[in-house]
Amino acid sequence: MDILAMLKAERDRAAQQVNALDTAIRALSGMNSTRGLHGPRSMSAAARTKIGAAQRARWAKVKGQQKVVSIAPKRRRMSAAGLANIRKATKVRWRKWRAAQK
Repeated sequence: MDILAMLKAERDRAAQQVNALDTAIRALSGMNSTRGLHGPRSMSAAARTKIGAAQRARWAKVKGQQKVVSIAPKRRRMSAAGLANIRKATKVRWRKWRAAQK
């Protein structure tokens, strides 16, 4: 057997393994860099204020303090016409479903 040919074959196998490892490293390193493209997450000053006030209220409640500043949740109101449209559509949908069940 030719020793030179065996060494070349071994070198080729090692090169293939190095290429496979490089490919795996590139694939895995790309998985952790998603936030790098978009930057760090940010929060508005109003949101931080709300969160801070809510946390202070929770701690005041735990400590039993009398002055607890409550943060009222934002109420979303729907017009009477919008609510009527939703009710009407729901009734129509149920009517169709009951008719299909018969």
